[in-house]
Amino acid sequence: MDARTQKSELTRAAIVGAALDLAAAEGLESISLQVVADRIGLSKSGVFSRVGSREALQMAVIEEFGRRFLAEVFVPAMQRPKGLPRLDEIVRRWIRRTRDVEGQTGCIFTAGAFELDDREGPLRDFLLGEVTRWRAALRRTVLQAIEAGHLKPETDPEQLVAEIYSLAMGQLHDIRFLRDPRATERAQASWERLVKSYQA
Repeated sequence: MDARTQKSELTRAAIVGAALDLAAAEGLESISLQVVADRIGLSKSGVFSRVGSREALQMAVIEEFGRRFLAEVFVPAMQRPKGLPRLDEIVRRWIRRTRDVEGQTGCIFTAGAFELDDREGPLRDFLLGEVTRWRAALRRTVLQAIEAGHLKPETDPEQLVAEIYSLAMGQLHDIRFLRDPRATERAQASWERLVKSYQA
């Protein structure tokens, strides 16, 4: 990679990072090319030349948030054996990340879902695709735990995924809105009780 290409990629990463910070604090709709340009000391046209339209930048933010989430939660858990050990690692990492990252700055997936739930269009579709892919990966992990005999054979994977999602959303709500210092402790206890109810 030559120096010019590397600089261009670093600049694009800075643009997306600044937009992600803005979206985490104020929502996806707060993103504008001018505001992001001002934050990193570029012209609006300089931002546009690297990311394109406002909607393209919003999509890049969703994609980057998903990439970071998977890198911290899902990818390391792949080192654990298939089945319950892997599922447990995913959920525990998700709870920790919610405490350490989303609990402090906000969650693009959650906030974006509420922002876009009653709107149609490419941005909603893109976010829906990212969330659906993550839930599908979680569902595969649940199925592997059933196949390994770690969870009861009658376990409904969709139900368990929905319950895990609800647990994470509840933790985020209690950290950010209620400012409950025990929210993470409660989420961990809820997961332990939940998974025990499904164990074979």
